[in-house]
Amino acid sequence: MALEPEREIEPTEAEIAVHWKEEEYYQPPASFIAQANLTDPSMYERFSLENFPECFKAYADLLDWYKYWHTTLDTSHPPFWRWFVGGQLNASHNCVDRHLPRYRNKTAIHFVPEPEDEPIHHMTYQELWMRVNEFAALLRDFAGVQKGDRVTIHMPMVAELPVAMLACARLGAIHSVVFGGFSGKACAERAADCGSKVLVTMDAYWRSGTLLDHKEKADIAVEEARKLGLQIEKVLIWQRYPGRYSSRTPLVEGRDFIVNDLLREYRHRTVEPVRVHAEDPLFLMYTSGSTGKPKGVQHSTGGYLAYVAGTAKYYQDIHPEDVYWCMADIGWITGHSYIVYGPLALGASTVVYEGTPTHPDAGRPWRIAEELGVNIFHTSPTAIRALRKAGPDEPKKYNHHFKHMTTVGEPIEPDVWRWYYQVVGKGEAVIVDTWWQTETGGFLCTTAPALHPMKPGSAGPGVLGIHPVIYDEDGHEIPAGSGRAGYLCIRNPWPGQMQTIWGDPDRYVRTYFAKFCKDPNSRDWRDWPYMAGDGAVQAADGYIRILGRIDDVINVAGHRLGTKEIENAALQVQEVAEAAVVAARDEIKGIMPELYVVLHPGHQPSEELKRRIIDTIAREISPIAKPRNVYVVPDMPKTRSGKIMRRILAAISNGREDVGDVTTLSNPEVVQAIKEIVKSGRA
Repeated sequence: MALEPEREIEPTEAEIAVHWKEEEYYQPPASFIAQANLTDPSMYERFSLENFPECFKAYADLLDWYKYWHTTLDTSHPPFWRWFVGGQLNASHNCVDRHLPRYRNKTAIHFVPEPEDEPIHHMTYQELWMRVNEFAALLRDFAGVQKGDRVTIHMPMVAELPVAMLACARLGAIHSVVFGGFSGKACAERAADCGSKVLVTMDAYWRSGTLLDHKEKADIAVEEARKLGLQIEKVLIWQRYPGRYSSRTPLVEGRDFIVNDLLREYRHRTVEPVRVHAEDPLFLMYTSGSTGKPKGVQHSTGGYLAYVAGTAKYYQDIHPEDVYWCMADIGWITGHSYIVYGPLALGASTVVYEGTPTHPDAGRPWRIAEELGVNIFHTSPTAIRALRKAGPDEPKKYNHHFKHMTTVGEPIEPDVWRWYYQVVGKGEAVIVDTWWQTETGGFLCTTAPALHPMKPGSAGPGVLGIHPVIYDEDGHEIPAGSGRAGYLCIRNPWPGQMQTIWGDPDRYVRTYFAKFCKDPNSRDWRDWPYMAGDGAVQAADGYIRILGRIDDVINVAGHRLGTKEIENAALQVQEVAEAAVVAARDEIKGIMPELYVVLHPGHQPSEELKRRIIDTIAREISPIAKPRNVYVVPDMPKTRSGKIMRRILAAISNGREDVGDVTTLSNPEVVQAIKEIVKSGRA
């Protein structure tokens, strides 16, 4: 069939303009294909809509079940889907106990301290089993934790964090892990929302060469939770250095207890894993909404664990003999699914690194990979950009070899993708560019590493059993290859999908289903597509390119532009290391994009450079996308995980003195510097 010649398509108000050209394909190497878990293209037929939902039995069969399920998918109360109903299992058993006969002396967790003079701790599956049992006994017999109780865990990236999670799962308790970089107040809000009376924390940890006092956040959390009506009864504190208390904050008698001291009473105590129903909650993961209080995303035990095991096997290509490093934080969903539950369910060796990837220098990740023999590497575009900025040639100095690399968390710019592929991966590794969310539990769109060619900047098609669709504002399906973008949705439920928002089922329905629900009275899953809230375009080959949050789409004089596309154009200017676009009010056009950029070391801002950036955006996208201003700033306001806080930049661009909460920033001092640059630029 002949294709129509390319033509400029004028978007309607219901569509997002797309000017991003499609990139060339990169083929997976034969050496990878030869050992891959997923090499049979017919698997996609087995996971077709015609075979839904029974196709997901293949994922559930990767687990051990105490009792098999009688109903694969219960749709009687949409959109509150229930998977593997009647089945019973335990997540801790599936991640630890069942591996002992074959992998007892194999490393489960490589804990890498930030200080390079401290040895790496290689925790075997036998040791992990013992430590999980002992801490589960402590939680049950000392802290009174029972099945269904919520336990808040506010910890850094240390081996004790997955131990605490798996101990909760062993008891059938629901863990709520709060990212270690969050403030005590943020921890309190999450604990109060779910009614958690036990807080598990740590005295201190290393970050960027400094031993940070973490216990002080627990004191704030308890006090702030009390104001919200929750009395946290016990604070359990792991010691970063056993036998030594490293916090300046004193213990509160009767409330604070040192875990390392208490464990002496629970040495070699074992706890039989509690049998839970497949639909019983495993954990809560709070995600910040753009407005309102954080949402407690609730994930099930059976459906979630089956989904992360299946996607880790087929898309991360994890084998038991692999050394796998996901350089995320366990405080986010990526760490839950693809540091803890997915890899450990498959019997792999997973790496937990305490510190920042660029400390003491940008070669640190590649030294770790070389020492441990890491062959699967998984990180975010934010981290990739930071590593490229800090040490563009560092990977060439080390003898690491990856068979597989993942990118996750946001769209990756093609130029950044190529550096990741050619320099980090040395042209040897397959890359999977994954799209998914906290709410989805696991990957939704990416290429099958041995079956699909890679395309820089494109996530790829739906994964096994996931059937994406793109709707315009009015709910009309946008065909693949049209060059038009809209709302990315998923036609069907899947096992890793969230169950609800804790304590707020109406918000769950309103946020994810109401907009495109075809019939609110229907019990047919086909009438309840999941709305992700992301803008996307689907190419003729079925590959999906994510354009960012629909909330980030800027309407400039009737043209709806994706901010990610503008940022990508700016990054094509060789001096630009990072770029962030926000919407700024304009008296004439209503809304205009404003661009903030950080330069590579050794480059200085100039009017000529700003003109080149603007000209590049006009050339790559359209003159309508030209930013009103380009501000060269020393750094972006970033969270501890490296995420750029665009809401702060938007507040500055729109002249608001109060930029909102900056307590979760790793560099709050940069906010004032940016304010002064913007003010002087408008003078």
